[in-house]
Amino acid sequence: MKTDNIQLQKDFGERIKQIRDSKGMTQEDLADAADLFRTYISRIETGVANPTLTVIHALANAMTVPVDSLLTMPIQPKTLTKTFTRNPISRGRVTR
Repeated sequence: MKTDNIQLQKDFGERIKQIRDSKGMTQEDLADAADLFRTYISRIETGVANPTLTVIHALANAMTVPVDSLLTMPIQPKTLTKTFTRNPISRGRVTR
């Protein structure tokens, strides 16, 4: 159960960071707008802090988004996959 809570905190933090970045805000900007400390914003985004409902509401207001948008799962970024050819491209090395 504790592991689930930690993952929820990390997911929530990722979502806060994602929205903050999309709004072009720094952690300092968000902290000022929500009347919080920048270090607390950092702790939320890294999943270390477990914010109260009051803090969640302040974050939503500061980023001008509905509270429920903070509680949706973060959109996973596309991962790049490396493709390999059958014959590797020469990198200028000489094999003997």
